[in-house]
Amino acid sequence: MKISQFNALPVIVSSLLIMQGAEAGQWSIGVSALVTPKPYRGYQNRVFPMPVVNYVSDDFHFHTLLVGYNLWRTQQNQLSVIALYSPLNFKPQESDDQRMKLLDRRRSTVMAGFSYAHHAAWGSLRSTLTVDTLRQSTGWVGDIAYIRRYQSGAWMVVPGIGVNWNSANQNQYYFGVAHHEARRSGFAAYKPSDSWSPYAEVMINYRINANWAAFFTGRYTRLASEIKNSPMVDHTFSGMLWTGITYHF
Repeated sequence: MKISQFNALPVIVSSLLIMQGAEAGQWSIGVSALVTPKPYRGYQNRVFPMPVVNYVSDDFHFHTLLVGYNLWRTQQNQLSVIALYSPLNFKPQESDDQRMKLLDRRRSTVMAGFSYAHHAAWGSLRSTLTVDTLRQSTGWVGDIAYIRRYQSGAWMVVPGIGVNWNSANQNQYYFGVAHHEARRSGFAAYKPSDSWSPYAEVMINYRINANWAAFFTGRYTRLASEIKNSPMVDHTFSGMLWTGITYHF
């Protein structure tokens, strides 16, 4: 499964939003479909089936690709230590561009760090800071967003705006072109610095009945110049659409 790093974390955070009001000890399982444009040159858009598995207790939560433990939790604040699978990778043979086929592979990893959310009448602030624990990139990824929840009967709509930060090491591993790759491929060598990519998102949840719910999540990310200027990238934006149905018990 190849999911853009700009989208993997929002998908997981959206799952957290869906379950935010769940009672302690509640499980939910479901099925979903995910589509996300790839920023890499020569990659085709694909639809990926994805199972959904969520569990929430007073201190522990599990959300498909993320596990977390609450260090501090009140009605307005939640600080957690988290670990998540980041499936961003690049396989040269899967690109239609012949030059891309001559680059090195970039591998998926496990990120770990902290998440913090503050909830108030005017909305919520959501933030995460994680580091590559498997030392594929040795990079850091941060995210901060403002979101506002609107509830009407069985419907919940949560729009938001935010910004994603990648450290220089993160960008260099996934979007940089080393000198030995440049000699093989014909691309110019490229060494990006850290970057800030703004985005807008919306999450919609519909409670069908006491046990069943349907959800939709979408995000549009404007890629930072440090990323879109990479010879590996032929997009100015990244995005994500994720929809599915869950059963709560």
